[in-house]
Formats: sequence, C-alpha cells, structure tokens
Amino acid sequence: MSDFVSLAEDIAREAGDMLLAKRPAMSEVVETKSSPTDVVTALDKVSEELIRARILAARPGDTILGEEGGEARGDSDVRWVVDPIDGTVNFLYGLPDWAVSIAVEVGGRIVAGVVNVATRGEVFTAALGEGAWLGGARLRCTTGVPLAQALVATGFGYLPGRREVQGQVLASVLPRVRDIRRGGSCAIDICSVAAGRVDAYYERGVNYWDYAAAGLVAAEAGARIGGLHGRPSNSDLTLCAAPGLFEELHDLLAPLDPERDA
Repeated sequence: MSDFVSLAEDIAREAGDMLLAKRPAMSEVVETKSSPTDVVTALDKVSEELIRARILAARPGDTILGEEGGEARGDSDVRWVVDPIDGTVNFLYGLPDWAVSIAVEVGGRIVAGVVNVATRGEVFTAALGEGAWLGGARLRCTTGVPLAQALVATGFGYLPGRREVQGQVLASVLPRVRDIRRGGSCAIDICSVAAGRVDAYYERGVNYWDYAAAGLVAAEAGARIGGLHGRPSNSDLTLCAAPGLFEELHDLLAPLDPERDA
C-alpha cells in the first residue's frame, strides 16, 4: 500500500504543479456539463490525461476511472479513481480550494488515497490501516463535539431545483450548529474533517471520484463517512464526522429529506 501511496502522491504533485503553472483565464472554459454553471476547462482534461499516462507507464494492467474520461478497463484487480481537478469553479476563478484527488482500489476496496491541494502546498495521504497524514503529521479528527457546537462544511449542486432544496435543508441545519462553511471542493472539505479544521461535512450530489481518496483520509483519521440510513457514501448524500457527531448530524438531516430535488 505504501507503494500505491507513493506513486499516487508523485503523480498528484506533478499534476498539481502543471495546473498551477497553466491556470486558465475565464475565457478558456471549453464546455459545461449538467448545467451552464457546471464548467469543464481544457486543463481538467489535460490533467487527467497526464495522470492516466503516468499510472499506465508504471502499472499498465490497471483499470482507471476518471471524471473526464470514464473508465478504461485493465486486467488486474487494481483500479485508480481520479478527479483531475476537484473544485473546477474555484480553479477557474483563482480561488485556492481546488485539489487533485487520486484513490487506489484493490479488489473493490480503497487502500490508498492522495489529495493534493496544490495552492496551499498541502498533500493529504492515507493508506488502509496505516493512518492519514498531512506532511509528517498524523491526522486525527476532532472528537467530542456536540452538534450545537459543530462547524459544518457543505456544498451545493448545479441544478436550480436541487439548489432550492439544499437551501431549505440548510435553513433548518444552520440554527442547530455553530456555523456553516462552503469551500467548493468535496475532497478538501472531507480532508478538513480529518484535519480538525471543520467538525462535519454533508453534501448531496457528489460523485465517487470526489470523495474516494478523501474518504479514506477521513476514515484513517478516525472519522465516519457514509450516507443516510446505514448506506455507504453516495451521490444522494454523503456525510462525514467523528462518531457521535455523525449520528447527530444524520438524525438532523434524515427527517428533512435532503436527497430530494425540487
């Protein structure tokens, strides 16, 4: 697993350095996806192409699942899960909260994860059963925080109807917690739970590549990550917090029906 972490970290650092050097202007948005606000830049694709090339040069038999290029099947039991830029809107606007995220599965289980927040010079890493790290410091999520004192990160979707519901849910959550933070990157928000920078996170509409690596970082830092009603993390809703707070936040959210769209 340490070999997977080392390779993923090297590749994520190279992709992050490239993106820092070539960040585009607003005029270089090349297309949109689910809505006019869901942007893709040329560098999302360039970053993923670089990552795929580096993985295949080192491990030509592995499968790669990427946000932009879909899944390319290999013949081994190893799959790499790649988000070439998590937080593309932040990247486009010159805001610092975007990351390169790379996870490694073996036999369908995530065993390694790297999240490179290149603008901050921070690389979060984790290996299954071996802990989560930021640089040379081992990460531990904050424990013992009651819901009323929790700083909670969240995010919003791209479709107007979904945002309307998310606003309604947020209006019910906000009076029950310390405060809300909205950073714009699922991977960074979940790593922030691992690092104790926020106490909890929830969001509807995130994809597997958004949280695959960060979810392992959080779990190895002692946090719980999952969906509603005992389901694993999923695009309907993903929650992350220390045990105890996770259950409190879950029980606040569940009656609000946060998985619906208007």
